[in-house]
Amino acid sequence: MDQNTIVAAALGVLEGLTEFIPVSSTGHLLLAGHFLGFDSPGRSFEVLIQLGALLAILGLYAGRILQILRDAPRDPGARRFIGAVLLAFAPAVVIGVLAHGFIKAVLFETPMLIAVMLILGGFVLLWVDRRTVAPRFHRVEEFPLSMALRIGLFQCIAMIPGVSRSGATIVGALLMGADKRSAAEFSFFLAMPTMLGAFTYDLWQNRDVLDAAALNSIVVGFVTAFVAAVFVVRWLLGYVSRRGYALFAWWRIIVGSVALLALAAGM
Repeated sequence: MDQNTIVAAALGVLEGLTEFIPVSSTGHLLLAGHFLGFDSPGRSFEVLIQLGALLAILGLYAGRILQILRDAPRDPGARRFIGAVLLAFAPAVVIGVLAHGFIKAVLFETPMLIAVMLILGGFVLLWVDRRTVAPRFHRVEEFPLSMALRIGLFQCIAMIPGVSRSGATIVGALLMGADKRSAAEFSFFLAMPTMLGAFTYDLWQNRDVLDAAALNSIVVGFVTAFVAAVFVVRWLLGYVSRRGYALFAWWRIIVGSVALLALAAGM
């Protein structure tokens, strides 16, 4: 096994472990790739291997998703929930398409920005986690459409690498009255169209620069991301219900601080 394949496998594990927790999987991948000297054509690897994590959550939630789809023709609540997820997804479609070039060419290539956003996001997560406001929503099916749209706007902030897609959506949901478990669960459901859309659009945009070596790395990262994500999703909801998000906030602050020191040292 060559070194590039080993690095791709390690980055895939990192993606699977961090995609659904509020620490910014993309930020971790970009920083790790920077320090390991890993460079992917068009920065496609960091986006395309997310499909592995997406398939993990689709597999774990398949029964519930099918039940919602079966209930939709006769259940207004099921239809409203599907509409809420799609409405929350809509802002990412618009901003993601319009800003795709800038995100890839500028934001993805600025490790200092990523480290700073990890730290700032950690402090925001600590603040939100320590709030004592009684939650108004305990099930994702209860989220109003207007609330879903606002959560979708929060998600767009995560187009800045280091912010965290799951972190932005969880913080948004918590500020709007969701409890910690339902905030994480809505983030899971919103990840499905968001990650699939990002995968499809990025694959199309980079179709001309992906050679056999790049595709091999993506396949390896995809598989390891899938395996790692299965374990994380099974564990996460129970953990945040009992302990909250402080662990992830401190992890962000530590990783961001270490990255800043390393960058300042010229690494």
